[in-house]
Amino acid sequence: MTRRIFIRWMVVLFALIAAALTGLFKLLQRSIDSQQTDGGGGLGDLLPGKPEPAPKPSSTDGNGPVFSFMILSDLHISVYDPNTIKNMKEALEDIKQFEAPIDTVIITGDLTDFGGEDGYKELQKLLSGYKLPPLYANMGNHDYYDIWVDKKGAFNKDTAPNGKTDWQARERFQKFFKQDKVYSAASINGYPVILLSQEAYVQEKPEVGEGAWYSDEQLAWFEQQLAKHKDGKPIFVMTHQPLPAIGSDGGTHQLIRAKKFRDMLKPYPNVFVFCGHRHQDFQNGAEHYVKETFHYFHNSSVGRVLNRNFQNAGQDKSQGLYVQVYKDRVHVRGREFSNRTWLKEADWSLKLT
Repeated sequence: MTRRIFIRWMVVLFALIAAALTGLFKLLQRSIDSQQTDGGGGLGDLLPGKPEPAPKPSSTDGNGPVFSFMILSDLHISVYDPNTIKNMKEALEDIKQFEAPIDTVIITGDLTDFGGEDGYKELQKLLSGYKLPPLYANMGNHDYYDIWVDKKGAFNKDTAPNGKTDWQARERFQKFFKQDKVYSAASINGYPVILLSQEAYVQEKPEVGEGAWYSDEQLAWFEQQLAKHKDGKPIFVMTHQPLPAIGSDGGTHQLIRAKKFRDMLKPYPNVFVFCGHRHQDFQNGAEHYVKETFHYFHNSSVGRVLNRNFQNAGQDKSQGLYVQVYKDRVHVRGREFSNRTWLKEADWSLKLT
């Protein structure tokens, strides 16, 4: 081989090596970018406790929503009721392939049917199977129900509290969602979301029944959270049990300190309160929106949608609310997850004041 041919081959070889290295660098860079964007997809990425996502820029055309989120209520996840697991999967599948942005998923209580470790493990298994936006939740009355379950796993009121406590139920919820308290707050794209939780059940306070009892500490904290947001932006408040009639405090199956709760909201014009607990089908004629000094919504249920007689007649149904926040209004829409359709009976577009 002549010297000239040798040099020519060396030039070609170096060119091939350079091209290969360039391609490898680009491939590695794409892999790094993908990992930074995906966030891993594990359960830990879904839950509070991590830094909140930086606010996204508002819609570029000025007409689109600046913040959107899904509200799921009353999952009632239970290894003894496969239908609740099926319904939750349908909701998660819909969210996974949703036609519009979802910045946050919020669960307003009764995550599990009995509040035990088996229910939370099943819920974790469901959630960890999906790449979801940040997830927030509060407690419902069923999340305290482990006190009714005896050592054999049977529902047994005669032996309640079966060696268990309300404290253990709170600890289980707080550990799952990485919270110091059962109540919490978040700022999503600059908009406040406040989640209130009942702090005791009948093991500690027999008088509360199935009602939501909030302590002085939680209500003072709630007042402080509200006071942070006097800019007129909408404030989103999540409870589990619904409010009683105006002018009265609640009892079992209701928010107990309702008069104080309502008084605290009066100074704020654009408050949107969402509750669960009733499970009422959006299509059965029950009232799901009430205008007080705030906007008040009753969500349906993911796990068990009920008719007016509180029967689970439509076992295939699984429903929730989708909320879109615009600069001048809030649009709330009912969603049927089982067939991925909008419900015309649950559609409210409300102007901000």
